[in-house]
Amino acid sequence: MSIFRLNHAVLYVRNVAESVAFYRDVLGFDYIEGGDAITGAAFLRAPGSTNDHDLGLFQVGDQAGPSPAGRSTVGLYHLAWEVDTLGDLEDLLGRLANAGALVGASDHGTTKSLYGQDPNGLEFEIVWILPADATTDADRAASKRIGALDLQREIARFGRSTPGGVGVSR
Repeated sequence: MSIFRLNHAVLYVRNVAESVAFYRDVLGFDYIEGGDAITGAAFLRAPGSTNDHDLGLFQVGDQAGPSPAGRSTVGLYHLAWEVDTLGDLEDLLGRLANAGALVGASDHGTTKSLYGQDPNGLEFEIVWILPADATTDADRAASKRIGALDLQREIARFGRSTPGGVGVSR
């Protein structure tokens, strides 16, 4: 018996309603029954997920300060969600930028990533993984460094609708 995937993550947030709106409107998560944004808890499911929920949000109040994790304490750096296609990544790039939530974009060789922050300043990654059968030695070598993401070049190379991660993460 072994662990084979992350089922859900739980985040403490200042304002559940604001966080639900962000994850729903920007990232496309669906609000599910079982929580109540009015009383300070909400559960969301990522598009296409078969999990009961992928994200739990628990309100701690507007007085909560920013997380010092990684600066003065140990803690979680970020969560990474995978998208199926570069077209999905491009669409999310626009949505994150329009929401003022895009904080970076990186080429990790075998993965192409966007980085964002939610209304609480919690960072997350959106990643597209190169298909195993299209991954070259140069891609694998490039995974030892972090470069700037040229999303249009990657779309020209792979297309907007090529499924990523086949044989790697599925």
